[in-house]
Amino acid sequence: MKLYWNRLQDNLERLRANKIFETFVIGVIIASALLIGAKTYEESSRFDQLLYWLDLSVTLFFLFEIIVRMAAEKRLLNFFRSGWNVFDFIIVVASLVPINDSEMVLVARLLRVFRVLRLVSMIPELRVLLAALVKSIPRMGYVALLMFIIFYIYAAIGSFMFNGVDPVLWGNISIALLTLFRVATFEDWTDVMYATMDDYPYSWIYYLTFIFLTAFVFLNMMIGIVLDVMQKESAAEQLESGQGEAAEVHWMREQMVLMSEQLNRIERQLEQGKESKS
Repeated sequence: MKLYWNRLQDNLERLRANKIFETFVIGVIIASALLIGAKTYEESSRFDQLLYWLDLSVTLFFLFEIIVRMAAEKRLLNFFRSGWNVFDFIIVVASLVPINDSEMVLVARLLRVFRVLRLVSMIPELRVLLAALVKSIPRMGYVALLMFIIFYIYAAIGSFMFNGVDPVLWGNISIALLTLFRVATFEDWTDVMYATMDDYPYSWIYYLTFIFLTAFVFLNMMIGIVLDVMQKESAAEQLESGQGEAAEVHWMREQMVLMSEQLNRIERQLEQGKESKS
């Protein structure tokens, strides 16, 4: 019995690692996303029965796929040690909520929307991007704090100076913050500038310096942080998979260390030989 189970696990492991099977799973995830989108059209009411069976088929396939991945592990606990496996398990279990219950239909549909997120766990490149984004948040928080300070200072100055020109845009500091957000996103910001330049001809300095700080300096700082973390995550992914430039560099360093240790041992042996002869 144990031999049969081990053989079954080996077969399931090969199935899980099969590229065709992985591609098929990705295709089913995309089909699930399209299925969710189709239900938002009124014309889909004519195909309710067909859409129901398609949704049920997708749900059962996801259940089969997660069972295969769990059964392929030598120990079940190893499956839950991976955060992405836990994520997929939660998404699949949440999809089992029945959609034909009138009280749970909205919750069930919302939970099925999150099945699209399984693309992130299936595609390594997306995993690297998401991991880089999450790990960038603490460092980006300090940049966002500094940006808020600049926003607040400029909003206070704008509210004091331009309140009499256009109280709709500069009536108080909270409204001024919204106006500055409009300027920072380049949403008709020239209209805001020209409205104040009639009374303050040099107010363009105020807008240009603000745009330079927010749209160029701080935005590039955010991008730099994400790129730096993404590079580190990509290197970690290459080291884990044993492929890529980072893995090759790591292997070369290990070989150099081994060669250095061997040379040191040879030198010590030569020195000991000289001492014994003398």
